[in-house]
Amino acid sequence: MAVYRKLDIGLVLRYYKRPEIQGALVESADRREVAVSFGGTGYGKRPDVLMYPKDVIEAVKVGATSFHCSEEIWKNPLQITTGMRPEEYNEIRSGWDLILDIDCPELEFSKIAADLLVQALKYHGVSYVAVKFSGNHGFHIGVPSAAFPESVSGVPTKNLFPEGPRKIAAYLASMIRDVLAQKLAERFSAGEIAKRVGKREEEIVKGGKVDAFSVLTIDTVLIASRHLYRMPYSLNEKSGLVSVVIEPKDILSFDKSMAEPERVVPKLRFLDPQKVVAGEARKLIVQAFDFKVSVSFVDAPKSERKEFEPVLDAIPKEYFPPCIQKISLGLPDGKKRALLVLINFLASCGWPYEQIESYVKEWNQKNAEPLREVYIQGQLRYAKARKGAVLPPSCQNRAYMVDMGVCSPDGFCPKIKNPAHYAVAKQRMVARMTEAEKKPQRKSKEERERDAPIANSVEIVNKAKALSDSSESIKKGAESENGSGNVKEH
Repeated sequence: MAVYRKLDIGLVLRYYKRPEIQGALVESADRREVAVSFGGTGYGKRPDVLMYPKDVIEAVKVGATSFHCSEEIWKNPLQITTGMRPEEYNEIRSGWDLILDIDCPELEFSKIAADLLVQALKYHGVSYVAVKFSGNHGFHIGVPSAAFPESVSGVPTKNLFPEGPRKIAAYLASMIRDVLAQKLAERFSAGEIAKRVGKREEEIVKGGKVDAFSVLTIDTVLIASRHLYRMPYSLNEKSGLVSVVIEPKDILSFDKSMAEPERVVPKLRFLDPQKVVAGEARKLIVQAFDFKVSVSFVDAPKSERKEFEPVLDAIPKEYFPPCIQKISLGLPDGKKRALLVLINFLASCGWPYEQIESYVKEWNQKNAEPLREVYIQGQLRYAKARKGAVLPPSCQNRAYMVDMGVCSPDGFCPKIKNPAHYAVAKQRMVARMTEAEKKPQRKSKEERERDAPIANSVEIVNKAKALSDSSESIKKGAESENGSGNVKEH
């Protein structure tokens, strides 16, 4: 088995100095926002662009190790400003590419899912599907913007971001779910699957069979405006490998050695405009919007998307439900979904956004592989710009708490339907109990009837004692009078 090394300065310089690599990166950056990563620990200014091959090596000279670009295509990426309203983004957006990111810690499972997604896309008449290795454990499956119709139900397709990619991802996920589970079961036992993804067998087996989406996700859960992905032919800091473009037919036979920097030759272009058939993805997007997903793999149910009036004061952490407490300890995977849950949960529980930011940053450091800071900031800005808080996904939405392996119900959980409701209800219950302890306890009718004989007996004894004491006093007084001769006989 080959051993892959992490990045070092010499490797990075040798790789990005190659003219063909510079050319491939600039070609992919056309009309897209670009972000430069410095050693996987931070990002350069945004928005940014790659206009010329020399821009690549100049960035590398100041510490750049990887390059990331937007799914959205802009008229001019430099016109983007932080905090723009959705309608303002629509004005300067030309279109968007569909990028399906298969997120799984086991490459062999990702290969099976990627191959099925390609088949599902071709079933819908999409003849050209772009595929590239993510550089670590997964694949990016792409459909170029030009393959989609100009409008859907009278709405310009360019304005259907992020709703369009989310609906397509949910539709395709539901389409391949059972087949994916069957394919996994044909090659691996449930115990082996669980071991490879770092979970317990009972976490991935539902109803007697492996649940495919407890093993991996089609990771478009948190697609939002200005969402970025690793550019084709960029290096990956975690593995030292290249995000190399491959033919769809080569997915199942792909080996990581094909992504070694010295072996990579950029012969293929990702999302090649010359291979696109204009409008051929019409059937795909129309059916995705028409399809009603029983349990969404991407969006929370519509009933959970309504605005939620948060409590006035931040609910303390001791009232958080078990699932939120488990998430807060850090996760091996499912971190993007967990971030969505945490932000919406804390906002619904009255936490100000400064405290939410501090909480999620602290949480992120507990994760085995922390999310990128720029990604977290993007999600926080998006949430802060909304009017009112939005509930986190409900407990019935298996794509979240259950599939993330954090659903651990306690005795209070059956009474609620949402993590935020749990915190609110539990805080109120504890407050009522505390208040009740401060008030004098009033006995019930049954208790008064039960205690009545005892009370009567006590009263009789007390009266008898008082009468006895009184008689004794009279007797002593009479004796005293007789002794002094003051009492006269009649």
